[in-house]
Amino acid sequence: MPASGARAAAIAARLSDLGLPARVEEHGRHTSVEAAVPESLSADLWREVLEAVAEADRFGLLATSLNDRTLWAVIRKAVPATGDVRGPSHQR
Repeated sequence: MPASGARAAAIAARLSDLGLPARVEEHGRHTSVEAAVPESLSADLWREVLEAVAEADRFGLLATSLNDRTLWAVIRKAVPATGDVRGPSHQR
């Protein structure tokens, strides 16, 4: 499993342990973790949830007008250390 997958799995496990079942998805350049967040979350539980997602490269909360809330976290996959990783449109 790539390092990003292992970090995502660890975050997902912590969220699940806190009562927020999480799902992990692999993408081309990152691995994502998502979990539905219930409306009634105590301040202490929020603190623990934020500590868990703080291990990610980015995280946030998507809230809809229907009161659905989804916590998300993204872990970037490693970028090759050599070569031009920016692509042909950015070559000098």
